[in-house]
Formats: sequence, structure tokens, C-alpha cells
Amino acid sequence: MHRANAKNNESLSKERNALGWTAAVYGIYAGMLGVEHGFFETLQGNRAPAHVRIFAASWELPFPFGHEPAMTLIPNYMATGIAAMLCGLAICVWSSRFMRGKRGAAVLALLSVVLLLVGGGFGPISLLIVSCIAASCIGMPLKKRQSLSPFGLVHALARAWPWILLASLLWVPLEFAFGQFFHLQNDHRQSLSNLNLLLSYPMLCLFVLTLASSLAQEAERQSFSKNAKGGG
Repeated sequence: MHRANAKNNESLSKERNALGWTAAVYGIYAGMLGVEHGFFETLQGNRAPAHVRIFAASWELPFPFGHEPAMTLIPNYMATGIAAMLCGLAICVWSSRFMRGKRGAAVLALLSVVLLLVGGGFGPISLLIVSCIAASCIGMPLKKRQSLSPFGLVHALARAWPWILLASLLWVPLEFAFGQFFHLQNDHRQSLSNLNLLLSYPMLCLFVLTLASSLAQEAERQSFSKNAKGGG
């Protein structure tokens, strides 16, 4: 009975670990952004875009990259928008229900490519890359690096995971709120100092930190589980 309970607890731990939550939450978030891009594309009606690279929104929203840059291989805004919304919904469903399976990361990667090619936008791709990496690491043995342990870096990252994840999810809504308040005008200069890019750099750093902290938490969980088994 004790072994059965321990096995069930270990199974639950694997299902609810930081890597699983990171993969699922980022996947759902990216899917929702894909649906949002698709909605704006359908508003542009039954007409053909001039180029493969498009703006999902026909007007600029008051936040960085508010014209919602995207690309599509479908020569029609309406069809592109419908395809993007369907693919975005598929990503949401897959991320919420099937991400922890053996093919979780592989199917998500395939859906990510499809979303990119049917107008889902460039923004969601950074989320989906992190989600795919996190999903592929679920269940893999991770070694806690002893070189970092004396400085408490692994432990600090592991403890900070939920707060870093929350900050990364709030970054875009906060950008939108500040853009509304300060009447942000998008910067179209083609340079690394472009205002849109400058405001996006911290967000990308938060995505990377979220992945690193979820890996650190999983390494600590596995280390604790191994020590507990050794002690038992």
C-alpha cells in the first residue's frame, strides 16, 4: 500500500511540476495570441494581401508592434484569419490536455510551424519555442550542477519560478495599459534601438528565465526525490 501511494504521489508530481506548467501555460498563451491575430485578420475581409508578410491589424494598437506583424501562405485575409484561429485553438487544447504525453513537444512544434505560416503572428513563436523545450524536458533526468549549488543559484531560480512566470505573462498586458495611458506611437525605425524592440527585450529575457527556473525546480525535485528514496 505504501509503495502504491508513493508511486501515485510521484506520478502526480510529474504531472504538476514546473516544466509541465510552463509548457502548458505558454502553449495556451501562444494559442490565444494566435486566435487574436486571426480575429484581426478576418476583420480585413475577403481580399488578398499584397505580400506574404502582413499586418494582422489594419490599424495600430497602442503597444509595441501594435500592427500585429505576421506572415501567411494563404492569399486571402479572411481564410488566413479563420486558419489562424483554428490553429490557435488547437494549440490551446493540445497544451492544456496532451502536452505531457510522449508526443507533446513534437505535435506542438508542428502546430507552431502551421500557426506561423497561416497568420498566427511572429510574437507567439518565442512562447512556443520555450513551451516546446519545456515539454521535451518533462520526465528527463536532470542533474543539479554542484558548481552552482554553493552560491544558491539553482535554489534561488527554483524558488523564483512562479514569480518569473507571472511577470512574463503580465508583460504584454502591462505594455498595452501603459501604451493606452501614454498614447504610445510605434517606432518604425529599422534598428536595434527601435522602441518596439527595446520594450520586447525584457519580455524575451523573462521567457528564458522562466525556462531556466522551471528546469532548476525540476532538478531540485528530482534531487530531493532521489535522496528521499536513498534515505528510505
